[in-house]
Amino acid sequence: MNVSEAIRSRRSIGKVTQEEVPAASIEQILEAGTWAPNHRMTEPWRFFVLRGEGRDLLGNALAEVAVEQAGGPGSPEAEAAVESARQKPMRAPVVIAVAVTPKDHPKVIELEEYGAVFAAIQNMLLEAHALGLGAIWRTGEPTYHAKMNEHFGLGPNDKVLGFIYLGVPAEGQAPQGKRTPYQDLTVWVDRADALKK
Repeated sequence: MNVSEAIRSRRSIGKVTQEEVPAASIEQILEAGTWAPNHRMTEPWRFFVLRGEGRDLLGNALAEVAVEQAGGPGSPEAEAAVESARQKPMRAPVVIAVAVTPKDHPKVIELEEYGAVFAAIQNMLLEAHALGLGAIWRTGEPTYHAKMNEHFGLGPNDKVLGFIYLGVPAEGQAPQGKRTPYQDLTVWVDRADALKK
């Protein structure tokens, strides 16, 4: 599969089987992430591969966030939220948590560190697709909660940026992709004053 085809045919696949994903495939996906562009070669990404009972690490973090959001322990809402949260990581046999650890250097722009990790995630999704695996990048408010840093042993300036749920696609066709044509979102500038009103 060439790069052009991979970019256009990759889809988020949320339904996967519990079939084991070979470690070699996971390693290939991780390495693809490390080839993302990053200013000053800071390599600000960190990966956590959660398999088997290791997925409970994420389930426990999600459960603690759910309790807090439900108003604290003891309420019926919190109890239901905890059980739901604990089950989320079990939707795939492998979950790769991806975090940014921005470098503390006067010439490093923190936002660029985030951009590098987002680029790493895209590389990983494309590699998974090229390997015939299903993957989806899951985020949401709990992802950025301070409890995630606690559970993943990250520092106060670090941040979990998402979870790649990975597995063999369940039967069924991948959804059709649809994008706004680039022509509707692009301005061609051939002179410096072209955008002046």
